[in-house]
Formats: sequence, C-alpha cells, structure tokens
Amino acid sequence: MLSVPTGTVSWWKHEDLAKRGQLPGRKRSTCPICYDDQLNKPAYSYLLGLYLGDGHIIQPKQHRAPNLAVTCDNSWPGVMDEVEQAMRDVLPNSTPCRVRRKGCKDVKVYSMHLPCLFPQHGPGKKHDRPIVLAPWQQDIVAAHPWHLLRGLIHSDGCRIVNWATRTVNGVVRRHEYPRYFFTNKSTDIIGIFTDTLDTVGVQWKAAHRTNGAVNISIARRASVALMDQHIGPKY
Repeated sequence: MLSVPTGTVSWWKHEDLAKRGQLPGRKRSTCPICYDDQLNKPAYSYLLGLYLGDGHIIQPKQHRAPNLAVTCDNSWPGVMDEVEQAMRDVLPNSTPCRVRRKGCKDVKVYSMHLPCLFPQHGPGKKHDRPIVLAPWQQDIVAAHPWHLLRGLIHSDGCRIVNWATRTVNGVVRRHEYPRYFFTNKSTDIIGIFTDTLDTVGVQWKAAHRTNGAVNISIARRASVALMDQHIGPKY
C-alpha cells in the first residue's frame, strides 16, 4: 500500500530481531552497557591499553558493524595471540580475525557495541582530541592496573637493553641494563600511563621529542624488576 521496497521491510525485521537477540543461527554481541552482560575486567583492562596505545575503531557508513583493529608486528607472535585472546574474552560472541599487512597484521573484531566499550572513540586521531576514562573504566583500571600497563607496553612501548663501557684499571668493561619505554603524542594517554605507574610504585622520567611525542622511560633497577615481574619483554 505504501510502496515500501521488500528489501527495506526485510532490513527493518532483521534490525528488530537483532536488537532483541533473536536472529536465527547467531548470538547477539555482548555489551555490559546496553545489556548489563558480564565483562571480563582483566581482559578488558588489557584491551583498553591496546586500544589507547595502537588501536583504532573504524565505524563504516550504512549498516555495517564497527571494528576494532590492533596492529601487531610479525616479530611478536605471542603478543598477537594475547591480543586475539583478549578480544575473545571481552566479546565472547564475536570472532576476531587477522588481516595481513606488510610486516604486520591487524587483529580485528567486529561488534555494534565497540563504541559502548570504548567511549573514547571519535573522529580524527586520538592525540588531537581529549581522551578521558569514564568512571566505570577508571574502576576497572584501578582494580587491574598491570593489565592496562601491559596493553600499553605491548602496543606503543618496548623493553630494551642499553649498554655502556667504562675503563677500570686499564680494562674496558661493558655494562648492560634493561629499561622500558612508552611513547605517545597524546598528553591524556601519557597521563593515564604515568598515573597508573604511580599507583603501582614504578618510577619514571619523561622526555619530549621534536615531533611532539612524549617518551616515558623506566630505568630504575627496582622499577624495571617490577615491570619484568608483571609485563616482561614482547615475545
């Protein structure tokens, strides 16, 4: 009677069934915000760190689901496995995938509720807009700070071994010492990182780069030992 296309009516029915979780043959995406679903909080804290460090959410036009992509270097297959497992733990009804790129892979997961889980999502680069944790995210980070730090280090950080030489009684000796680095252009993300380091008792120093990034260095022996205990090198 109204000349509404059959495909449009079918899409309306599909969307209605999806909202009620009644699509045949598939489960709705979980969401602690919309449906009060249980959330794996340690895994979410880790995934939040990955997103803040080197992740991004793409929200396509039309009716496609947004996707969270975390770019992982092929040199660290263990990290890639951890990223994928965290996505499975946070979104158990969604299936992550890996997209090959030159020298790396994008680990992706699709869900209509990614903007709910990561309210920091928005247009443009993260360092060009405010990044503030919601109260419920702050509670999770406070309860699981090392998971957040691990995600941030696994994305935009590293553990390296520095060395120096000095001559003692005519003998040149080489001294090696490990340290951690985290680099980001967002002052808000740097603040989240350093505030969390303070809560777990890790000492740090900041250095500003000419490209606008801030480099956080962790070199004190006790702090490096604490980081090694909870994070360790990428693998």
